[in-house]
Amino acid sequence: MANFLIVEARFYEDFNDMLISGAKAALEAAGHSVEVLTVPGALEIPGAIALAAETGRYDGFVAIGVVIRGETYHFEIVAGESARAIMALTMDGIAIGNGILTVENSDQALVRADPAQMNKGGEAAKAALALLDLQMRFAAAS
Repeated sequence: MANFLIVEARFYEDFNDMLISGAKAALEAAGHSVEVLTVPGALEIPGAIALAAETGRYDGFVAIGVVIRGETYHFEIVAGESARAIMALTMDGIAIGNGILTVENSDQALVRADPAQMNKGGEAAKAALALLDLQMRFAAAS
């Protein structure tokens, strides 16, 4: 059994609840334990994952959040930089599933967050599980 940490940027509560539900269901169905940590925004998710990874308490992570395009350039910064930082952590060998939605509007967020529709939270959890599996396979081979 592995221990996973879901790190969520709690800005859009209803969408986050759906994303977390999907992620938890996937991780628990695979027999793993799950904790949830809340941070202020999507830009803080990679930092929180990096800090948590240093503790050695977690085997994998799921990043959860929703970034909806607004009227300013802020959307591009948040969407791009959070994804870039998560990818950098993944390249360092941390098993992370990226479930940060970057969408144009609330309708798109709903379809993607809802476990009964696109279930992007569940997909992010499955990505983290797949990376953890690869990590363990490569560790066993060395």
